[in-house]
Amino acid sequence: METAFQPRLIRVAVPVPLHGGFDYLTRNDMPVATVGMRVLVQFGRRKLVGVIVAVDVQSDVAAKRLRAIDAVLDDSPVFDAGQLRLLRWAARYYHCPLGEALATALPVALRKTRTDKAQSRHRGWQAVASSEAAATTNLSRAPKQRLLLDCIAASGTAIAHSSLLARFGAVTAQLNALEKRGLITAVELPGGLEQGVAGTAPALTAEQQAAMQALYQAGDGFAPALLEGVTGSGKTEIYFQRMATVLASGRQVLFLAPEIGLTPQLIERVRSRFAAAIGVLHSQRSEGERADVWRAARAGDADIVVGTRSAVFTPMPKLGLIIVDEEHDGSYKQQDGFRYHARDVALRRAQLAAIPIVLGSATPALESLHNAEAARYAHVRLANRATGAVMPPINVIDVRSRPLLGGLSEPLLARIEPHLAAGNQVMIFINRRGFAPKLICHDCGWVAPCVRCDAPLTLHGGISRLQCHHCGAAEIAPKKCPACSSEQLLALGAGTERVAGALRSRFPQVAIARFDRDSMARKGRLEAQLADVASGATQLLVGTQMLAKGHDFARLTCVGVLDVDGGLFSADFRAAEHMAQLVTQVAGRAGRAQRPGEVWLQTRHPEHPLLQRLLSGGYAGFAQAALSERREADLPPFGHLALLRAEAHGEAEPMNFLSAAAAEVAQDAHLACWGPVPAPMQRRAGRYRAHLLLHAMDRHKLHPALDHWQQVLPDVPGASRVRWSIDVDPQDLL
Repeated sequence: METAFQPRLIRVAVPVPLHGGFDYLTRNDMPVATVGMRVLVQFGRRKLVGVIVAVDVQSDVAAKRLRAIDAVLDDSPVFDAGQLRLLRWAARYYHCPLGEALATALPVALRKTRTDKAQSRHRGWQAVASSEAAATTNLSRAPKQRLLLDCIAASGTAIAHSSLLARFGAVTAQLNALEKRGLITAVELPGGLEQGVAGTAPALTAEQQAAMQALYQAGDGFAPALLEGVTGSGKTEIYFQRMATVLASGRQVLFLAPEIGLTPQLIERVRSRFAAAIGVLHSQRSEGERADVWRAARAGDADIVVGTRSAVFTPMPKLGLIIVDEEHDGSYKQQDGFRYHARDVALRRAQLAAIPIVLGSATPALESLHNAEAARYAHVRLANRATGAVMPPINVIDVRSRPLLGGLSEPLLARIEPHLAAGNQVMIFINRRGFAPKLICHDCGWVAPCVRCDAPLTLHGGISRLQCHHCGAAEIAPKKCPACSSEQLLALGAGTERVAGALRSRFPQVAIARFDRDSMARKGRLEAQLADVASGATQLLVGTQMLAKGHDFARLTCVGVLDVDGGLFSADFRAAEHMAQLVTQVAGRAGRAQRPGEVWLQTRHPEHPLLQRLLSGGYAGFAQAALSERREADLPPFGHLALLRAEAHGEAEPMNFLSAAAAEVAQDAHLACWGPVPAPMQRRAGRYRAHLLLHAMDRHKLHPALDHWQQVLPDVPGASRVRWSIDVDPQDLL
């Protein structure tokens, strides 16, 4: 290995909230340091993993005062020139220190002080018997073994042990039993990757064929396309056909999905369609598994990478196509630290790599629709469901003055009953987990508060415990009111737990599954419950937005939405857009096959103009009206925003800090400062919060002001007592 005999001066980006690089020296007993390699450095009293961003630099610090790096951690760069260019752009655009941006782009395992070891190998399973022999094996008394054997035999290749655990839950004992029977054998697989099986593409409808033609006409260079299709219109099949062309040319595909809840069905469809090496990246995979996929993608061994937000930074030297599914979803926006938006970063990555990118959604973001109208994107539409099924009608139930059973009105319960009696499935959507959002005293009005947040505690576990959904604080629910000692404590409102309990009492013979963060915490639980729904074993589904999109349940014919009113009255100007997207997506789960569906919305404001606009004109009509309102108000996408957030232990410090920040840009005629104001939830996790919103009609006028803030705000009096951050293109103003 080549060795440097003279110290070199290098610049290192370190994951700290300070802008700029830091200069170090190499030692003559170390490998040659190259841009893009990780190094271990002493930074203050800590040892940190940084990334070399320049070599042989001229430093403002005398060489004798510079520290030497402790170690070079890689034999070759972990970031190539293209990735560094993308990450430099992202760090500049989102006004984040480059070191933090680079750390975010690395798997967690590679942010630690260890060398980048070679690709690990993992246990997998392969069928020994032929498919005919496996089919005749008597496993009638071991149904889970039969399920596993059929899955492994049908794959035609080896399946990773971790993949089977993710799909079926705890199955190690059953796999070992199958091995003892001589039906499967353990094999070693390259870490992280799964081998898919070639499947048959279904025939496209005429509308899908026209959509494919439109995508091909855009070419193989940078060609952003917005694929807008109603739920069930076959957008995924359009993705797959476009992917097949790219894979056939020997190039890689990056497929982004917004949430972990969408990935099980998606991964299964990819696995059963493409005879390709598939890598999966999301938060429920171990650090080692994610690092293995990352290495395989960087080496060019992963043909397809399916992942959530952070997968947008995955190194893929042969990248030929990016898919962003459900491009409107707020989960693509990182809400702390490096506050990037994965959809927008993906667009920039495609532009730098000169490759096509497809943004897909049934309810596109208003920004994407505006770009399509301005001809920045090709706009490809699918107006009909691929199966020929009709879109379900959406009906409204006015629940004012009506008694509610666990949040459910009698008219809704009456509509559910015939669907269950016919053997169909029903989904009840409520975007609130727990039993009830408040515990209140009927006698004195006391509400169980979070002592660290300006929010009530949420009841969980029936009425046994209280938990704050903002800071995580938890306590046992009291038996008596702490204020007046009354025992008349009431659970006010409803969450998924309460709704599921009410449905069990009304339909005791029906199998019910609850889908929320609490019930899906155990690894493999989500996949197991989705399998029960797909088989028809579960008839009633109750859940939060993890059920709202991406799922295709053929037996689902009725959807009830319990609370749409929150999106109609909010301090956030995007709330109505999010409400319309959520209602449309949830409604799209019903009647996707040959069984007709219907949707029922419970509301206390049936006459609200935003709701009426959605019901009368669908999402398209709502979006056009919303864009007109945004244009009149100079709000995004017609104006551009940056949010300066500040928080501190004292109530006055954030407001004083933001007032000083506003004064720094007050003379700029191109900008408008809105605020400072206390945040809608002023106190959270024991800290007081305030906001200052910066508005500009020209994006290029906004960023110089943000650069100026970065330079001067650290020296504002009292800045050391305030934690502050800049959020460019904020998606959440709460």
